[in-house]
Amino acid sequence: MSTTTTGAVISRTLRLTAPHVIEELNQERELRSGMVAVEPTLASICHADLRYFGGMRKPEVLAKKLPMALLHEGIGKVAVGGGAALPNGTRVVIVPNLPGHLLAGIPPEECCPACRGEIEDNYCSRGLFLGSTTDGIAQSRLVLPESCTIPIPDTVPDEIAVLAELCSVSYRAVRGLAEQLKTARVAVFGDGPVGYLTAAVLHHAFGVGRDRLIVFGAIRDKLDQFAFAETEMVQTYDFEAGDKVDIVVECTGGRFSESALNQGIDLLKPGGHIVAMGVSEDRVPINTRDVLEKGLTIHGSSRSSVDDFQRVIQVMEDPECQSTLRKLIPEEYTVVSKAEDLAGAMESALAHRDWKKTILDFHW
Repeated sequence: MSTTTTGAVISRTLRLTAPHVIEELNQERELRSGMVAVEPTLASICHADLRYFGGMRKPEVLAKKLPMALLHEGIGKVAVGGGAALPNGTRVVIVPNLPGHLLAGIPPEECCPACRGEIEDNYCSRGLFLGSTTDGIAQSRLVLPESCTIPIPDTVPDEIAVLAELCSVSYRAVRGLAEQLKTARVAVFGDGPVGYLTAAVLHHAFGVGRDRLIVFGAIRDKLDQFAFAETEMVQTYDFEAGDKVDIVVECTGGRFSESALNQGIDLLKPGGHIVAMGVSEDRVPINTRDVLEKGLTIHGSSRSSVDDFQRVIQVMEDPECQSTLRKLIPEEYTVVSKAEDLAGAMESALAHRDWKKTILDFHW
């Protein structure tokens, strides 16, 4: 594969240099053949961004990662290098998981087990991930492999497309159980945005109806938003005596992972499946005795790949899906044109943890 340099672009990059500190610098980005420069237009803040910004990662992790531009959920428009396939101005969803073979300009079989198809392709050991192992979306010119930009159909508005990354992660987590999902009863643990979007993906992408989908949460006002699913409060539900399910998807993370996973184990039928999506900094104890005695399977899933984004974008063309997803969109976006704007948005999101997503509107 060719790695010919076709030019360079200057990117205004808003980097986190220390917890709560974001600074701007101009960074020259090499533009090689097969790459495009994208100007981010909208992005949303993830809990992972807040953990970096708030200094909630371990000191040794922060020392290794920073300085770094945050954000990995977003959309933009092609600014430079798209050619006939992606002319300048094309609206695109940004795929943050960048395969190593595309970055190195080598055949996939020369990269790693994931790129060779020996393991799932979202686990490339030589790849980079925006806002985690390389500068993220908080920059005016984001240089990406062309295949990591997904054109947005005219039928999908920006405010829906910006949720594609989170939806793609949910889609990837459960797609391995697609055959079971045709008839399975499914429980989702978590009433936050990840739980909501995961339940929405189960409903709209896999056809899991309200009669087979139950969501557990701790706040009634949040659960009331899940009109397409049955809902139950974790504080009052009897998990041992309640109706059993075939699949549990854990979307809580943090200090609630332990209770959610163990309640899910109680709820599962013998031979059932647990899909773990919630991220925790510390190890989580689980009831291994019942995992063994019930013959349960635990699936771990993180991130997604281009195929997942393409499927999610197709599902997003459905007006009913758009209506479901729009509940997570705030009435107002936060305009970001300089480092202070982004820092202020992060501080606000860290302090309030609103149920709806924080959407950043970039004015470069």
